[in-house]
Amino acid sequence: MFSNRPHGGKLINRVVDGPARDELLARAEKLPRVQLNARQLSDVELIGIGSFSPLDGFMGKRDYDSVVNDERLANRLPWTIPITLAVEEAQAKNLFGAQEVALADGNNQIMAVMQLEEVFRYDRDLEAQKVLLTTSDTHPGVQYLKSVGDYCLAGPIQVLRRKDRGEFGKYTLDPKETRYLFEHRGFKTVVAFQTRNPVHRAHEYILRCALETVDGLLLHPLMGETREEDVPAEVRLQCYLVLVNGYYPSNRTVLSLYPAAMRYAGPREAIFHAIARKNYGATHFIVGRDHAGVGNFYGPFDAQKKFFQFDAEELGITPICFDATFFCTKCGQMGSAKTCKHGAEDRLTLSGTKVREMLRNGDKLPTEFTRPEIAEVLREAYRKQNQ
Repeated sequence: MFSNRPHGGKLINRVVDGPARDELLARAEKLPRVQLNARQLSDVELIGIGSFSPLDGFMGKRDYDSVVNDERLANRLPWTIPITLAVEEAQAKNLFGAQEVALADGNNQIMAVMQLEEVFRYDRDLEAQKVLLTTSDTHPGVQYLKSVGDYCLAGPIQVLRRKDRGEFGKYTLDPKETRYLFEHRGFKTVVAFQTRNPVHRAHEYILRCALETVDGLLLHPLMGETREEDVPAEVRLQCYLVLVNGYYPSNRTVLSLYPAAMRYAGPREAIFHAIARKNYGATHFIVGRDHAGVGNFYGPFDAQKKFFQFDAEELGITPICFDATFFCTKCGQMGSAKTCKHGAEDRLTLSGTKVREMLRNGDKLPTEFTRPEIAEVLREAYRKQNQ
């Protein structure tokens, strides 16, 4: 019997349907309206479906301060990333006295209603320094903080609509659905893998090693907002499908897209990613080199070290830590410094930047780096992009 509990003990559900939804939508049309950006919209959905359990809405100041300074909610439950709804000062003042607020997408379509419990000013520089460990303008997380307002709206939400993902929709499972699937298959242990990049041989090696030790694998690529230079989501999906359909046991593998936005918060975001996957039913979480990092802002294994700053029982999900992996030409197989004695001259490693450069130039990716079918998906996508 699958029994891993959600973070905080209960899977949150803030999605409203049926007559109650119709009634709330009608009322929402008369409420003051706040238009959300892409990250805020994805946060609304993830709160609603329970991915961010135990949160039932955007954080108030007490939880916010506790998370920024102590990496815990006010009730002391581990939590490392602030989930806030920031607005400009003028909009915050216009909402003075409002009890409810309609939350809308870029087309001004109402997606949710917030019970407005609090409006508070926050320190963006302090958040950047504490959470992102930098205030550099070159960090995408700092750039985001500088693009939003100085005030946060806080309170529980009720989700009335969800983003139409088209083709992606059939690959996107909610936490209640993955939990049902794992229980139905009799899984007692499930390892989750987070990625925002196309899969390559190093990923395959890590996934196969992890799958040897647990009942099931949740391949859970992040498909929300990322950097412009990252490979487009629809191309990454094609790569994941090649791997899942052609090389992994279907009875032990679940592919589900994770509609979250990247924060690029390195060690703190690694913990956050693990907690979210715990809510989806995972018992184990793969932590690779420089998880959720960007540039040179974090040490290569800082994310792995971060897990051991928390008590294993209160975190409630087991990290599986991997060293940097590569193809060794002398061994003739994938390995890491833990399993291979040979030097750097015998190790094939390609950075994401180098891969993108090769694809833009129409160069062929080495079969030791990625499978030919996946390389062809990427090559064709970049060829069309360059036309």
